[in-house]
Amino acid sequence: MPNSGSNETARRIEAPPANGVGVRPLAYADLPLVISIERRSFPSPWSVGMFALEMSKPDTIALAAVDEVRVAGYLVLSRFDRAWHLMNIAVAPEQRRRGIASLLIEAAFERIDRDEPVTLEVRPTNRSAIELYSGLGFRSFGLRKGYYPDNGEDALIMWKGDPATAGVPV
Repeated sequence: MPNSGSNETARRIEAPPANGVGVRPLAYADLPLVISIERRSFPSPWSVGMFALEMSKPDTIALAAVDEVRVAGYLVLSRFDRAWHLMNIAVAPEQRRRGIASLLIEAAFERIDRDEPVTLEVRPTNRSAIELYSGLGFRSFGLRKGYYPDNGEDALIMWKGDPATAGVPV
């Protein structure tokens, strides 16, 4: 279910709140808060235009985790050919360690076929993210050399499901 970006959709919380946080489609109106979280979370943050481009694609699932007042985290999952790609996920630094990232990923998985493979890249030095992804069923499948532009760090490639169904040799 792609994100429409409508304000009416933005007000509706679709998942029951967990720890005071619920999940709903990410709206264009959320982007100022998203950019604030993005800049505090990553050395090479996405721009507003990158978010808007991904959100405009018909095969993108963009979700926001919200508490009573604001966006606490977000996720962008896009379909490419025969696989889903977890493009971006972040939680506001002051909101971390509350299960929000897991909540977002599980909500995204509810919107796709359970047999469809999902992939992502993560910094090998980001042990907490790797632990999170492993706990959600992702497995390591190699490295992308020099993937991160800020320091040339490699990216660990992880898959949930069978990458061979997406045409990836294993």
